[in-house]
Amino acid sequence: MLRTLDRYVAKEVIKGALIAVTVLLALLNFFTFADELGDLGEGDYGMKQIFGYLALTSPRAFYELMPSAALVGGLVTLGGLANNRELMAMQAAGASRARIIRAVLSGGLVLLAISVAVGELVAPGAEREANALKSTALKKQVASRTKYGFWVRDGNIFINIRRVDQPENLGDINIYEVSPDKRLLLASHANKAIYDGAKWGLVKIRASYFRPGEVTADLKPAMDWSSVLAPDLLNAFVIRPENLSAWELDRYIDYLRENGQNPLPVEQAFWGRIVQPAVTLVMLLVAVPFVLTIKREVGMGQRIVVGVVIGLGFYLFDRMFSHFGLIYEMNPIFAASFPTGLALVGAMIGLMRMRAG
Repeated sequence: MLRTLDRYVAKEVIKGALIAVTVLLALLNFFTFADELGDLGEGDYGMKQIFGYLALTSPRAFYELMPSAALVGGLVTLGGLANNRELMAMQAAGASRARIIRAVLSGGLVLLAISVAVGELVAPGAEREANALKSTALKKQVASRTKYGFWVRDGNIFINIRRVDQPENLGDINIYEVSPDKRLLLASHANKAIYDGAKWGLVKIRASYFRPGEVTADLKPAMDWSSVLAPDLLNAFVIRPENLSAWELDRYIDYLRENGQNPLPVEQAFWGRIVQPAVTLVMLLVAVPFVLTIKREVGMGQRIVVGVVIGLGFYLFDRMFSHFGLIYEMNPIFAASFPTGLALVGAMIGLMRMRAG
C-alpha cells in the first residue's frame, strides 16, 4: 500500500516537472525566436535555419531549466495533492511526512538522471552544431562534418580540418583555392591553428601555387588566418566552457595547465557541471515546506508565482556569484557550490520548522 503511494507521488512529481520544463522551454524558445528574427535574411539565415538553431539549442536550455521546472512542478503537483486532501489521506493511511519527502526525492532522482543524460550526452554536441549552423548561414559559407574531418567552403576556398585537439587548437589543416572555372590555384597545409582570444593564426604552413606551366612552393612559420577565412566562422570552433561536458572540461583543464594558461573559468564551469544535478533535488526540497505548511486554500496560480520567483531568484544569484568567483578568484568548488548549499540550508531549516510545527 505505502509503496504504491510512494510510486504515485514520485510519478506525479516527475509529470509535473516535465510539464513545467516544457512550458518554460517553449517560453524561452519564443523569446529566442523573436531575437533571432533580427538576423533573418542576413546571408542564408532563413526560417529553416532559425528553427534548426532553436532545436539544437533546446537540449542545453532543457538542462539549465530543469531545477526551476522541478521547483515549479513540485509546488504545483504537491499543492494539487494537498488541495485535494490526498496528502492528508496518505498520512492517515500511515505515510509519514518523511516518507512523502522520500517519495518526492525518488521522483527527483529520475529527473536528475534525465537531466544528466541530456546535459552530458546531447547538449554539448548540439550546441556546437547550433553555433556552426548559424555562423555558416550568416556568412553564406558551407560547413559540414564527415569522417574525413570538418569541411568548410568560403566562396572558392575549401578548408579541411582533420583534427580538433582542443577547443582553441585545431590540427592537420588543408586549404584549397580554386578559380571560377574550377582550376586549382593554391594547395596549402598547416600543422595547426591556434586561437589567441581575438583571432586565429596558422602555424607551419606549406603552400603550393599552381600557375599555367609551373608549380611553386612556399614555407611560412605563421600567418593570420582571418585573411583566409571569415573570423566569425572560425569562432564557431571556439567551444565555450558552458557548452562542454564534464569529461571534456576535465580534459580542457589539463590542457590549459600544461600550456601555462589560467584554468579558473573552466574549473568553475566543471564544478558547476558536477553541482548542477544536485540543484534539482534541492529545489524539490525547497518546495516541500511551502506545500506542507501553507493552507490548502492557496491556488495553483499563487504556487506558480512563488515557484517562478524563487527559481528566478536562485538562477540570478547563482550567475551573479559565479561572476564574483571569477572576479575575486575564489576557489572554484566554493564558487560553484555556495548558492546550492545556501538553498539547501534554507530548505533544511524549513523542513525542521515544519517538523517542529
